[in-house]
Amino acid sequence: MIYKKIALLIGLSLLTACKEDNKNTMEMPKPEVGVITIKETSVPLTSELTGRTVAKDVAEIRPQITGIIKERLFKEGQIVKSGDILYKIDDSTYKAAYDQAVAALKSSQAQVSAAQSKAWRYNTLIKNNSVSKEDVDNANSSYKQILANIEEAKANVETAKINLERTSIKAPISGKIGISQVTPGSLVTANKESALAVIRNLDEMYVDVTQSSVKQLELKKNLKNKSNKNNNIVSLKLEDGSIYDQKGHLETSEVAVDPSTGSVLLRAIFPNPDYLLLPGMFVRATITNDIIDNAILAPQQGITRDMTGQATAFIVDKDNKVKQIKLITEKAIGNNWLVSSGLKSGDKLVIEGTNKIRNDQEVKIIDIETINKKENN
Repeated sequence: MIYKKIALLIGLSLLTACKEDNKNTMEMPKPEVGVITIKETSVPLTSELTGRTVAKDVAEIRPQITGIIKERLFKEGQIVKSGDILYKIDDSTYKAAYDQAVAALKSSQAQVSAAQSKAWRYNTLIKNNSVSKEDVDNANSSYKQILANIEEAKANVETAKINLERTSIKAPISGKIGISQVTPGSLVTANKESALAVIRNLDEMYVDVTQSSVKQLELKKNLKNKSNKNNNIVSLKLEDGSIYDQKGHLETSEVAVDPSTGSVLLRAIFPNPDYLLLPGMFVRATITNDIIDNAILAPQQGITRDMTGQATAFIVDKDNKVKQIKLITEKAIGNNWLVSSGLKSGDKLVIEGTNKIRNDQEVKIIDIETINKKENN
């Protein structure tokens, strides 16, 4: 009987030992998760807007007098300077008018001495009643009329001189001149609607972009209490997708909203030393509105949202246990979310393996940044 009890106890012990071994054998390994360590960084707040390039200075060349084009003094596409003569209009008629005006002035000036002497003499004789009051008045009136004629003649000379000078059509600004619309021998008129040629200053270029009034209002509110560092720096992407190698800055904005589009016109200015930018090009402008210091960026793949739309994420604590947290995200920047609340520098954010973990579960972490560095090296 005693042996039977001992055998039973040994059997129970062996069974218990087998169960323990099976339990240890069936224990699941810790799930592996990929994490990154959150770091504070400086983040530029940008807006990408479409627009077109506009020449900074544009001058349409039009004649101010009527006449025949005698000569064209520029090569199409060349750089001209302010004051350069571009066209010569036949000046024979205008030179004759100028000479005639000068002659009329000299004639009036020749009469002034005699009229002045007569008026002075009559004003002296009236004291002795040697001449009538009427004669004195006529003499004074004649003298004043001659003085007025001189002033009119001077004005006519000045007008004739201006018209004569206008036979040389000059460049009002410096810049690159385009194709001439007239040739020597063409008749041009003072009220000509189309320009003879157009000069554009391409040393600097405007880029006009539009932004919705709602976005602009939102931006102004967001920046109200911020540092506003490096505000309004603009970079440019050209039509072929390349990045323009010069930085610009936002110079001004329209003071009214376009009621038909609900947008506001913004104007940036760029240096254009190689004349790479031409008027009318379609571009994309990225405007740096502000730079946020000590910002938290989190990869979008590590952020999920619950049924209420609340942003959530998993972080791993110092004991390698998973903790689910709630976040507040401001906006997307590239492939990241700008996080204003919920994450801090040093947190280990799970970005891979989130589908196989649960809250408060112990995990084995894999540093994604370390792996990426090894692969790049």
